Amino acid sequence: MFSRFDRYIARQVIVATLAVLLVLTAAIWLSQSLRFIDLTVNRGLPISTFISISALVLPNFLTVILPIALFAAVLFTYNGLQSDSELLAMRAVGLGPSQLMRPAVIVMGMALVIGYGLTLYGLPASYRAFKDMQASLRSNFAAVLLQEGVFTQLDEKLTLFVREQGTQGDLFGIMVHDGRNPLRPATYIADRGTIVQSPDGPRLIMVSGNRQELDRETGRVSFLFFDRYTVDIDRVTGQVGPRQREGTERYLDELLWPEDGLDERTRRGLFIEAHQRLAAPLMIPAFLAIAFGALLSGDFNRRGQTRRIFMAVLLAALTQAGFFALSTVASRMSGAVILLYLLPALIILTAGVLITRPALLFPQPEAR
Repeated sequence: MFSRFDRYIARQVIVATLAVLLVLTAAIWLSQSLRFIDLTVNRGLPISTFISISALVLPNFLTVILPIALFAAVLFTYNGLQSDSELLAMRAVGLGPSQLMRPAVIVMGMALVIGYGLTLYGLPASYRAFKDMQASLRSNFAAVLLQEGVFTQLDEKLTLFVREQGTQGDLFGIMVHDGRNPLRPATYIADRGTIVQSPDGPRLIMVSGNRQELDRETGRVSFLFFDRYTVDIDRVTGQVGPRQREGTERYLDELLWPEDGLDERTRRGLFIEAHQRLAAPLMIPAFLAIAFGALLSGDFNRRGQTRRIFMAVLLAALTQAGFFALSTVASRMSGAVILLYLLPALIILTAGVLITRPALLFPQPEAR
């Protein structure tokens, strides 16, 4: 089914793509995972949680770097074949542009399947797991947020101080300032306490302390000494129970046919998200077209193709930036989603004409 020539070039393209993908993934994963190191080093979370959180962000940027990796691999492989005069020899034996491109197009087809697998399944599945883990960590913020001897700002109007935290989750030396009621802010001081989960959300239970409450209308301060007191903190950590899935957490059918009860703005955002998922993998054949348009159009130059490669890289960067810009435009005007499909289609069509009919774009002067 595949000639030795196809296998020879396809193997080089695959190896180069995997190498570039591995390097880019490692670099981006390292930069992104630095945000979660503090959770392990200073907050006591197990290393397995750090690895899980870091792994869940991978599909998000794999959808972006996969076209870049294939683009770089094709440029590297075919430029090497050109420099070693292998492409020149292949052309001399009668291989046309379509036959020269076929091995990379086969690899592109495999990458396209992977790309759609990432955008249609991997991306929403990873986001859903990430958001669920994030909600779980927030609900267990005694281990995540609280630090001994530090005033922790749980939200804009609630501050918590803990002198010491026990191994079983017990808290000692507690001070809480609750300003959620602007007319009657209160400060709580307790010897010890703990955070428990209730059906209505997490609660801070304090033992043996007092509450100082200021009435801003009268300016008087009232004191209450208690043996046991409970403070509601569910508004800080988020409600426990079912939550509405964000667009990034939904699969394609949930984006195109969402549940009833959503407002028009939310439905429009889900519609745009669905088309961004469908259009994003089209950057893979678009980038491949740019690479072939630079390397296989025109005559062979023994001095190299540095200028063409530079122009290809520049055009690929502009194409990616244009796709991001069109995504922003589409988020504001739903009718602009068609541009997400027209951009890669235009790139592929232009590159095809440049490779097969270069005279149409760059007519040669007639000899006299």
